[in-house]
Parts: sequence; structure tokens; C-alpha cells
Amino acid sequence: MGTLAGKTLFITGASRGIGLAIAKRAAQDGANVAIAAKTAEPHPKLEGTIYTAAEEIEKAGGKALPLIVDVRYEDQVEAAIEKTVSTFGGLDILINNASAIGLTSTLETPMKRYDLMNQINARGTYLCSQKAIPHLKKADNPHILTLSPPLNMDPKWFKHYVAYTMAKYGMSMCVLGMSEEFKDEGIAVNALWPQTGVATAALQNTEGGDELMRISRTTDIMSDAAHVILTKDSKSFTGQFVIDEQILREQGETDFQKYKACPDTPDSELLVDLFLN
Repeated sequence: MGTLAGKTLFITGASRGIGLAIAKRAAQDGANVAIAAKTAEPHPKLEGTIYTAAEEIEKAGGKALPLIVDVRYEDQVEAAIEKTVSTFGGLDILINNASAIGLTSTLETPMKRYDLMNQINARGTYLCSQKAIPHLKKADNPHILTLSPPLNMDPKWFKHYVAYTMAKYGMSMCVLGMSEEFKDEGIAVNALWPQTGVATAALQNTEGGDELMRISRTTDIMSDAAHVILTKDSKSFTGQFVIDEQILREQGETDFQKYKACPDTPDSELLVDLFLN
């Protein structure tokens, strides 16, 4: 296995969930992590702030830089990336993890929610990538990893949640285009998506959350998969839409029982992800 020791990561939405899990996995190697998220004060329903995340990252063995960032605002993103570079001496990895969700039909989606999803998901990914790339060009093994699904134009992926699908596919289109645009400069641009539901606080707080958690996997499967991607050669592994279970199996992992949120849940009952079902 490769290592992220000494590498500097800028992770959006890293105060909790998958973003924090990826941060802590990198921290185990001794990485530097900029936590770029909005949560500076405790949320009434969701655990974690940028400051509690920083404590967890440092406890895991890394160095942390908590930054209040709303990825909808260019000045905030630019300032946060500059702060990261000045603090740690460069930037090696960008993780586009911040995302807004709204599983509603066309007539049930308020335009305010439509705008939020597209501003955070598609535009936020584009903006963070744009501001990070000049610094990534100077890194030895630069990576952009975006948490978004494989692109598939089958209408069934759009039918029920067209606004959300558009916003997530906007992230995936950034991967498709930028991986080709910056291939010759050695910057890897890849996507990562889970095979099953992932047990996060956000999932817990949705309708039927307890049952959804029971049939999901922990965030560890995503952080382990991300670690595999981020330690690959950026010049040879780019433009890939990776599924967590698939890449771990390719690495020789056979024990997926350890990733179950509820160990007693049969494999047949695991919730296949929305974009893969």
C-alpha cells in the first residue's frame, strides 16, 4: 500500500461523514488536512464541526487546518486554498465531497432547493477544482477526487429525482472533462461512489433512517477506497468512475463483513445505491 505521509489534502464537507472518514484515513499516514466546511457551530441534528473534526484528525496522527468555507462563494474558496498552501507549503489532493441532496420529483422540488444543489454540487466542484489546479500542477502526484456517480444517460436515473441527478451528474461531468483536460499535466481526476448506502448522520436523519442505517455500510469502506485511489500514480490512473467495493476487491480485499453498519445484516439485504440499483 502507498502512503499519504506528508501530503496535503483540501477536503470540502469534511466536518462529518464520508469527508471526515477520508480525512482521518489520510491522517493515519501523517497527512495534512484542510477541513473546508460550513459547520463552525454545533448543528442541532448533525454531529461535528470543523473544530471537532480537526481534533479527530490530529488524534489520528495528522495535522489539521479547520476552515470555514461555503463552496458557493468564490472568495471563500480562493482564500481557503491560499491559506492551506501557505500553512502547509503546497497542495497535493483536492476532495470534492461537499454535496446537497433533495430526493424529490420535478413538481415537488422548490427552486430554492434546485439552486442549492446545483450551486454546491456542480458549481462548487467546478470552483474548487479551478482554484486548486494551479497549485496541484506543482505537486509530485496530484489528485482530484470527486464523490459522484458514474455517468449513465438511461432515463431511469433521471425520472424520479431529476434535479438531484442533474446536480450530481454535473460533478461527474467535471471529472469527465477535467481528467482529459489536465491529463498531459499529470493531474489525476477521478470519481468515487459507493456500491451500497453509507451510514452517515445525514442518512440517519432521513425518513426511515434507522432501517436505512441497518442495511448500509460504514464510511470506512469509502475512506479505504479513497486511499487506494489517492496513492495511485496520477499519470496513469485518471478519468475513472470508481465504485468502492470494486476497487477494494481489485486490491485483494475479501472481508466486507467489517464494513457493515449492522454486522447481522445479510449481504442480500444491503441497500444498493440509488445510482447503481
